[in-house]
Amino acid sequence: MRTVSGYSESATTRAQSPGAPGLLCARELTVCYASRGEPSSPALLGIDFDIAPGEIVGVLGESGSGKSTLALSILGLLPESADIAGSLVFEGKDLLRFDESAWRGIRGARIAMVFQEPGLSLSPVMRVGSQIAEVLRAHRQEGSNHRKLQVEAVLAEVGLTQVDRIYKAYSHQLSGGELQRVALSQALACRPDLIVADEPTRSLDGTRQKEMLDLLRETNRKFGCALIFITHNPGLLAGFADRVIVMYAGRIVEEGPVSRVFRRPLHPYTKGLLQLMPTSLQYAGRTRGQHLPVLPGTLTDDDHLSPGCSFASRCSARTQVCQTEFPAEVAPEKGRRVSCFNYEN
Repeated sequence: MRTVSGYSESATTRAQSPGAPGLLCARELTVCYASRGEPSSPALLGIDFDIAPGEIVGVLGESGSGKSTLALSILGLLPESADIAGSLVFEGKDLLRFDESAWRGIRGARIAMVFQEPGLSLSPVMRVGSQIAEVLRAHRQEGSNHRKLQVEAVLAEVGLTQVDRIYKAYSHQLSGGELQRVALSQALACRPDLIVADEPTRSLDGTRQKEMLDLLRETNRKFGCALIFITHNPGLLAGFADRVIVMYAGRIVEEGPVSRVFRRPLHPYTKGLLQLMPTSLQYAGRTRGQHLPVLPGTLTDDDHLSPGCSFASRCSARTQVCQTEFPAEVAPEKGRRVSCFNYEN
């Protein structure tokens, strides 16, 4: 990962999140992946956001929107070939200026991550209890017996009842739901201030998804850690997250409280995503056999490179200006922001 200074997007005027600087503050965060020695189109472009202590923020978007790149940026896990610019300030310190030694001191201890596939993030040749204990050993000077007690305690805190069996098990011996809880306990081991959860319910069925959301909400309330919950499914955020950040083609296109955004979405992309929610199908007059709604088109490299709005090719509300200019960000009401020429329509 290479930090590049001086990158800005002067054509876009952004409305900052209200209130004082939060636990994590991104300004003009831009990430490009090099391809054959040449920089590609940005995976993130001019991202601004604040995360307050203890809040739950959903990051919503399709595959390719930049969600996972954002997560890897926050954890300092971008590849060496990535160029990164802007600032990412955590508790007053710019993470983008950290070397790997500084990252090791904060990653896992102050900022932790729950990956999409915990079975792949856990070593298949170490017992899961030992892997959680390794997180504690890396950040705390304590004896092995005390670490074992702490691991057993955190396994119980995430709702695992057969703690001794789980502690001694290898990852392939656990169910998908157990693996997700182990991954969460590993993230919680050092009581971090911020947890980044990258699609942690994607491989779970509906019942297990609800259990995981309930567990994450309880974790947030019990320990006071802020949570960034990354998902492509808006239905998971309703009644769960405090605020939602909607991303498309590496940009934030809309942000606001979940209740207000879901009740009255402003950006056409947000409207399209919300139409895919199962609850939106349960309206009077829907007949058996009626086609389910779909969001037309797909996100392509051309959308990233477009001089106009990156969503224009898929947008039914587009006008001529959408093809040639990127819309400036506006704050139509307190606590909300959107980048769209036609958000009032």
